Amino acid sequence: MPELPSIAPSAVVAVILAGGQGTRIRHLLPDLPKPMAPAAGKPFIEWVVRYLLAQGIGRVVISAGYKAEAIEAHFKTLSLPGLTLACVAEPEPLGTAGGFLHAVEASGLSPEGWLVLNGDSLALGPLAPLFAAAGKNGGALLGLRVEEASRYGTITVGVNDRITRFAEKRENAGPGTISAGVYLFHYELLASFPAGKPLSFETEVFPGLLAGGTSLGLAPLPSSTPFLDIGTPETLRQAETFIASNSSFFA
Repeated sequence: MPELPSIAPSAVVAVILAGGQGTRIRHLLPDLPKPMAPAAGKPFIEWVVRYLLAQGIGRVVISAGYKAEAIEAHFKTLSLPGLTLACVAEPEPLGTAGGFLHAVEASGLSPEGWLVLNGDSLALGPLAPLFAAAGKNGGALLGLRVEEASRYGTITVGVNDRITRFAEKRENAGPGTISAGVYLFHYELLASFPAGKPLSFETEVFPGLLAGGTSLGLAPLPSSTPFLDIGTPETLRQAETFIASNSSFFA
């Protein structure tokens, strides 16, 4: 794919993936989906939305799955200046990429680009490098250097910060660059996604795009970037302090 112009934040729609079952912390949140876990007085996913607003992105679609009605009910009561938000419930578990594509289709929107984030994690870095990297490639990912990559798998990067390989999770992986779970795609790229449902970004879409010759860029974040994934009991307990300690990142 030839180099494309950079996309402005005002020209994208963000899709927040909130379809997971959260099995590792279900016992701590018996009546709530994982992204609705309380943190500093609000559901965690609301902080994701407030982070987007602070980055200049006000058009949001939430792809909801397990207990989607709880997410939809919360956002029906929320009014934030500059925010336009819709919830789309999956008819069945569709996987990360499948849920994204379903939300895209159901939204009826046709932006220049689609920004994808997880509803249960936050990497509090500027999005400007991601937008620049996507202009040079079909799409781009935010990457984060961590000391232990076992939970996430790693990304191998070649020249010009272009991704060459996605490695599976492995025990005692050691230091590595992981995906921060934030992706930006030019709208043309969606036509190159593999067919089939359910569909995973990590194991099907990204490897398939690379195999087909589509370039994906990496926008690396410093290792000091505040990052939290609330997918385990240990990290869920950190959510309150994480939000309170990083209040400047939220609208």
